[in-house]
Amino acid sequence: MSVIVLNASYEPLHTVSIQHAIRMLVREVAVVEESHGERTIGPFPVPRVLRLVRYVVTHWRYAAGRMKYSKHGVLRRDKFRCAYCGLENADTMDHVQPRSRGGRTEWLNAVAAHASCNERKGNRTPSEADMPLLWQPWVPTRAELVIDT
Repeated sequence: MSVIVLNASYEPLHTVSIQHAIRMLVREVAVVEESHGERTIGPFPVPRVLRLVRYVVTHWRYAAGRMKYSKHGVLRRDKFRCAYCGLENADTMDHVQPRSRGGRTEWLNAVAAHASCNERKGNRTPSEADMPLLWQPWVPTRAELVIDT
């Protein structure tokens, strides 16, 4: 379970573990914006969302260029849903255009998939495998990768 951390201006920054969130509360660098009902850890409610007390300048958020590509980023972007069958708990990433056929390892050529769907598609394009994509891959924003939805 992770906790969303907001800047003092309520912009999403990143996520942290519950343990890290509690340390932030103890150090008084953040306050709880949303919690898990009545559950507590010591004197603190179990947080879902924290807000920093002081504003943190985040130049990196506005830097030019794309988000850094990663397998985990693809899974998060697609919300761990398989792009071929649409079911949850996708556990791997598939190249839409196979690498062996000139496909690149980048956001626009990668989708989340179940290992079984990925294996079934094999070294073919989705049309050749008769497995159409349920959505087209895109380059995600930082917020799409930070916020757990």
